[in-house]
Amino acid sequence: MSKGKAPYAYEGLDRVFHERARLGIVTSLAGHPQGLGFSELKTLCGLTDGNLARHLQVLDEAGFVEQQKGHDGRRAVTRCQLTDKGRERFGAYLVALQDVVRQASQANDRAPAPRPLRTRPA
Repeated sequence: MSKGKAPYAYEGLDRVFHERARLGIVTSLAGHPQGLGFSELKTLCGLTDGNLARHLQVLDEAGFVEQQKGHDGRRAVTRCQLTDKGRERFGAYLVALQDVVRQASQANDRAPAPRPLRTRPA
């Protein structure tokens, strides 16, 4: 179907971003162009080490995030940052999401108040 024939297909909603944890990760990184440390990101997004690592792997494989691993003394440090591709694609995702919100809001405003459901006597 063409885009005009399926106005609610929302093809611009990239599945990589459209997952709660990854949306939080990318939003956090978008607000920090210099990147964030793994621990900071974990705290901001309320994720466990394993969850964050897995979601970062998905974002990394898509080319949206890069991870720089290094050391701070004896301690391993990972810094995460949006790539140029990630920032561009996230911007396009946000435009598509704004369209969804606009359409849904307009549809909701046009809809009449729901009538109560009739229940059958027992």
